[in-house]
Amino acid sequence: MEDNIKKALENIRPYLQRDGGDVEFVAYTPEKVVQVKLRGACAGCPHSQMTIKGGIERLLKEEYPEIVSVESV
Repeated sequence: MEDNIKKALENIRPYLQRDGGDVEFVAYTPEKVVQVKLRGACAGCPHSQMTIKGGIERLLKEEYPEIVSVESV
C-alpha cells in the first residue's frame, strides 16, 4: 500500500511544486492514516490544512477508499 500512496503523491507533487512547496510521505499507519510532511512554501502556509484535507486527502481517498485520513506531521 505504501508504494501505491507514494506513486499517487508523485502525481500530486507538481501542483505543490508550482507554488514553491512539496509533500513528503512519512508513514501509513495500521489505523489506515497517511502521514505526510509539507515542505517549502507549503510548510508555513496558512492554507496547508486545506491543502491536506481538500486536496491530498480527497485525491488519495478517491484512489484508495480504505484510507481513513491524511495528516500532517
